[in-house]
Amino acid sequence: MSRNQHITPHPRGWAVQPAGGQRASSVHRTQAEAIARGREIARNQESELLIHGRNGRIRARDSHGRDEFPPEG
Repeated sequence: MSRNQHITPHPRGWAVQPAGGQRASSVHRTQAEAIARGREIARNQESELLIHGRNGRIRARDSHGRDEFPPEG
């Protein structure tokens, strides 16, 4: 089962945390590093990447799930 990945502020920088997870799967110095790792995980799991700002609110989404309506052809 794929779990969405969240990029959230962390006391040591930025964390990649699976939805519903108690702990971060990884912590990075910069948000860009965390996004890169989170995107890699989301692609592998065909899930969604949710990027939070310093205030904790979601500021961007990046979907890597299966396309529900693939192009015909």
